[in-house]
Amino acid sequence: MNAQLWVLSRVVLHPSYRGAGIAAAFVRRACETCTVPWIETLSAMGQANPFFEHAGFVRVGIIRKNPDRPAAAGGAYASRTARLSPISAAKSRTSEPVYYIRDNRDHHDRA
Repeated sequence: MNAQLWVLSRVVLHPSYRGAGIAAAFVRRACETCTVPWIETLSAMGQANPFFEHAGFVRVGIIRKNPDRPAAAGGAYASRTARLSPISAAKSRTSEPVYYIRDNRDHHDRA
């Protein structure tokens, strides 16, 4: 599966450059150089800022909380040794990230 799908995480841009299209252009070009046909990502800010869509990703949906399960600090990807601040833990419990996927098949053969 790792040969077919990679996960993109932690795209951070200095506040001085936000809104100029730099992040979308950078992510688009970086994905074009990847050697896999599919790339996925989660975005906590996807509902407010659709920059992944500008970078060629398709919005699949929102990861909704399961009301029958208590929220774990850090969500599904938190390790047992992860230490979160109380603020981060609270945000983690209420976040409903947007799930995106990019069909990279037109580019991965050329990378």
